[in-house]
Amino acid sequence: MTYFVQPGSIVRQIWGDADVILLVFAGSSAEFALNRAVDWLFFTGKLPADPIARLFSTVRYAQEIVFAPDDRARQAIARMATIHAGVEQKRGYQIPDWAYRDVLYMLIDYSERAFQTLHRPLTLSEKDELFSTFRAVGAGMGVPDLPGSYADWQTDRQTHLNRDLARSEFTDRLFQRYRDQLGNWRYDLLRQAQALLVPQQVGQLLNLPPKPLLSHTIGLYKLLNVLRLRSVVQRALLPTEYLAQIRALDR
Repeated sequence: MTYFVQPGSIVRQIWGDADVILLVFAGSSAEFALNRAVDWLFFTGKLPADPIARLFSTVRYAQEIVFAPDDRARQAIARMATIHAGVEQKRGYQIPDWAYRDVLYMLIDYSERAFQTLHRPLTLSEKDELFSTFRAVGAGMGVPDLPGSYADWQTDRQTHLNRDLARSEFTDRLFQRYRDQLGNWRYDLLRQAQALLVPQQVGQLLNLPPKPLLSHTIGLYKLLNVLRLRSVVQRALLPTEYLAQIRALDR
């Protein structure tokens, strides 16, 4: 059987690890709140209304693409394109092409950063594979002007970071929703995790702690994981009502 992402791929390792996925979305939730196109989230209202539920629905789409046979993965990509086209039709104009690229670039970047934080740096071939997978997703959605290589993506990623980020009222409204759903101490933990992951531009705009205390506990987390106490850590750090969904992310 032909798969969109082959068994044994580093992309499957990343998107089959619940803890890595949570870090991917910790970083993305910080950066996307600063994106100049973040007003589109408030047009649909789904993410501001329930950011955690939106996280799980997004992961389900991503895992369907990563773990499904090629034909089903491409159907999922086509469905995403159709959903976005429907939102554009309701609002009366198109989501900017650069905003689509921004989201793809975030998924590439935070996949790499999250895996490195919890496990190890990616090899050059793994970086190429990660980039190529998400480039294929973007191409399937009809996103134009995608870079042709990982090196080209690195250059364009910096261009997007320098051009497409701005703190706005939407940024603060989203972060207030994160606090509402997580509670104060888990919200503080989220900001610690974001500080570990995000590029300098993001950290400065959000006033994230420059030396997060969480950086000193990653080694302890790895030890608890080896000792098979991962579920205990998850129960302590995450709202219990989402625990089953979080554990279901492991593939």
